Amino acid sequence: MTTPIDYVHGYSAHETRRLGDQADTLAALLHSGTAYPAGSKVLEVGCGVGAQTAHLMAASPQAHFTAVDISADSLAQARTRVTAQYPDAHVSWHQANLFELPFPDASFDHVFVCFVLEHLAAPRHALTALRRVLRPGGTLTVIEGDHGSTFFHPDSAYAHAAIDCQVQLQSTAGGNALIGRELHPLLTGAGYADVVVRPRAVYADRSRPTLVNGFTRNTFIAMIESVREDALAAGLMTPSDWDRGIADLHRTATADGTFHYTFFKALAVNPGDAVD
Repeated sequence: MTTPIDYVHGYSAHETRRLGDQADTLAALLHSGTAYPAGSKVLEVGCGVGAQTAHLMAASPQAHFTAVDISADSLAQARTRVTAQYPDAHVSWHQANLFELPFPDASFDHVFVCFVLEHLAAPRHALTALRRVLRPGGTLTVIEGDHGSTFFHPDSAYAHAAIDCQVQLQSTAGGNALIGRELHPLLTGAGYADVVVRPRAVYADRSRPTLVNGFTRNTFIAMIESVREDALAAGLMTPSDWDRGIADLHRTATADGTFHYTFFKALAVNPGDAVD
């Protein structure tokens, strides 16, 4: 049995709001080009609190969705969120470990995985496991970020160090906050065909206030701020250096600041040969 690592960002109400802000702010960027035909069977693995699920359903209202998460609390929040927005949606909810999915082989036409692989100690194993439930010729969509793609103005070594604290903590827990750059080799190594990976960059400055607030402040900086106690406990930074780094990150969201981050979106096909 293989199990995911602990979710490094936690399950607080603050994190639920952050995930919602992220999904809503980046919906057009991340979900553009993803729509499923009426009647198709779609599996979303690691649905969390349903922040991405709602956008999937908005783009494909006639598809049949199955949403899976390992956390019962997150799954309950997802059901509440999605049902409130789409009371007539075709969706079923399952608490399960993605490495031991309770579905027959070739159950789904499409699989959607967003911000999940970064939290797994064995992402290639996970992708191989997903091939089992994906029909031959079915598609897999994967979206992941890469904290190494972050740059900003004004530049700050302290801000970069604070970001690196989150990267190190996630690595210590068994995850990988830099996984976006690895999607192509991971997917090909797991046996997928026709793998295409494309960057989806977020750039925010004063002319894009929605991105400044929704992404720079409420998504990215909020995520880094949330690991303060763990970073200090691990001795990764001193309290004064951490506070300076966070203050410098907030400067990138002011009138003279800019912020850049790159997500990676992959599309791949299950060729239908034997799964190892």
